[in-house]
This record gives sequence, structure tokens and C-alpha cells, in this order.
Amino acid sequence: MVVRAQVPPHRRFPPLRFQTTIHLLPILDSILSLFVAFILGTLVGIERQFRQRSAGLRTNTLVAVGAAAFVDIGQRLAGDAEAVRVISYVVSGIGFLGAGVIMKEGLNVRGLNTAATLWCSAAIGAAAGSDLVVEAVLITAFVLAGNTMLRPVVTWIERSPVSQASTEARIEVRVTTGSASLPAVRRHVIERLQAAHYPVADIEVTEHGDEATEVAAVLVSTAVVPREIEAVVAELLRHPDITHASWESSTLE
Repeated sequence: MVVRAQVPPHRRFPPLRFQTTIHLLPILDSILSLFVAFILGTLVGIERQFRQRSAGLRTNTLVAVGAAAFVDIGQRLAGDAEAVRVISYVVSGIGFLGAGVIMKEGLNVRGLNTAATLWCSAAIGAAAGSDLVVEAVLITAFVLAGNTMLRPVVTWIERSPVSQASTEARIEVRVTTGSASLPAVRRHVIERLQAAHYPVADIEVTEHGDEATEVAAVLVSTAVVPREIEAVVAELLRHPDITHASWESSTLE
């Protein structure tokens, strides 16, 4: 007589993969991390939404929650070492998202502050995902302070009169001469500027027909004294082969 051992029902099939990952305390830890990231990201996003920025409430919240989720998953699967590696990928990956909100219009660049805020939202999420709740709250406080408390300071600086002698800019000295006199005039312009202690970084020549040629001397980026540059321009105008001379300044990007 053959007696077959009875296999308990719970041992007939191996447990499913997801069953082995269900543990109450780790799940509660993940819920806390995502909840903190959601709340703090929302606080940053509300400020951005009030300012009518392209990356507003939902974007900053999702960036914070997404960063927290990636870091939390890495930590759950392989510990703190893997979480650190995931954070490095989050830092580099958020750069592509930030680049999407930066726009250049002529000499003006818009969206840099919005991109920086998204970067900070990712840092908030990474801290929350790493269970560094206090650090996440501190980052949020400093981000909000930077976007709100520093605004009056920026406004005051922008409304203050700008001194050319204290700012660095791209300075161009332009003269117009005939094509036949171009070599001598170009050499004369360089010599006069160097004598005034304004070294020339580049010379740009533009031909306007057969008779007129414009020479633009681009100075090395430096602070300028308008009175000194105007004196050089007045001296250049006294040259017999120069019919027009002027200078212009543009801010560096």
C-alpha cells in the first residue's frame, strides 16, 4: 500500500514576486516619503504658479514626487549605495527638463530661474525619498525664501543706476573708412586703443559697397570709463581717412 504525503495548499506553488515585496513597514516608509515630497513640491509649485511661470504647480510637484519615487525604489531594492547612484542620475536627468523651459530671445535669456527651481524641486524629492524629511523641509524653506525674499533685492538692483565703470560689457569701437585706407586705419585704431589701455580682442571688417568699409574693434571684456572711450573716438575722428567713428556697449550673457 502506497501512502502519499499530503502537501499543504500554501506550499504547492511558490509565492508570486509581488507577494515577497509586500511588507507593512517599508510600504509605510514609502508612503511617508512620497507624501512629504508631494506636500513640499506643492508648496514650491504654488509660488511658481502665482508668478505665472511655465513650470508651475503641477510640474514642480511631479518633479519632487518623481525624484522621491526613483530614490525610494533604489533604496528599497539595493540599499543606500544604490539610492546615491539614482540621485546622481536624477541630478543629470533633471537638466534636460530644465533646458526645456529656457528660452533665448535676442540678447535676453528667459526661464533660468524656473529651471533652477525645478532642479531644487528634484533635490527636495531626492531628500524625501532618502527619508531625510528635515533636510527636505529645509531645502523647501530656502527655495521659497530665494524666490520670494530676494525678489525685492533684485528689483532694487535692477532699478539702481548702472555705472559703466563698474560693469563688464562687450565694447565695440566702430570707424568708417575707404577701402584703400583700410590697413592703415585698422592699425591706427588698434594703436590708439592700446595707448588708452584698452586691448583689442578682435577686429571685424564689413564692406559697404566699393568706397566705404567699416572697422569694428572688439575690446577685451573689461570695465570701461565712458569719458576715456569718447576721448579715443574723438581722436580717431581727427584722422584724415576716417569719416565716422563711434562706440557701443552691450551686456555680456
